[in-house]
Amino acid sequence: MMTPASADEPRDDGRSGSAHDGLEAAPEGGSSMQRRYDRLFNTGGHRAVGAYLRERIYATFTGLAIVLVVAGSDHEDADHALLALLFGVLGITIAGLVSDMVSHLAVEGEFPHGADWVVLIRVAGGGLSTVVVPGGLMLLGWLEIIDLSTAISAAAIVYIATLGLIGWLAVRRSHARWWERAVALGILIGLGFLVIALQTLAKLV
Repeated sequence: MMTPASADEPRDDGRSGSAHDGLEAAPEGGSSMQRRYDRLFNTGGHRAVGAYLRERIYATFTGLAIVLVVAGSDHEDADHALLALLFGVLGITIAGLVSDMVSHLAVEGEFPHGADWVVLIRVAGGGLSTVVVPGGLMLLGWLEIIDLSTAISAAAIVYIATLGLIGWLAVRRSHARWWERAVALGILIGLGFLVIALQTLAKLV
């Protein structure tokens, strides 16, 4: 979710004269997530990219927690698993969009418009995109094209890989030395597993 800028922080929402005065265009990356990351940077700058990554992290953790709870259930039900995943990620994404709208209104004193909506929708799209592959796997399990337990395990792997990729994208942009990046990525992964454990526990109690 987008974090409001302080009053004396330069405006970085994509509505200034050119794409972003003083900001260099981000180089195109190889992965689809990297390309979306770069396009968002060129549209909304650092704040928009930060919001995009946060939204993907929130949605990925939510989806992974739901998948793990379904996997730990005594009676796995395909339609319940798919709907729980879709509604869970959709809910966290809508909550993030509303939060960003309220934040923009509070800081800028006006409702988002023009380029603001481009950024907000792209940020929300980042959250929704996390459910595409896992949801497709769940759908295949529902249609009995693949075994449901296999679909759930594969969805969990996809979410874990997504978290790892997000962490790598964040760390590789830093100016730290290689070993400091490795330590930072290790800390992020450790904290990620802690969040997964806590979310799973919360849904089981």
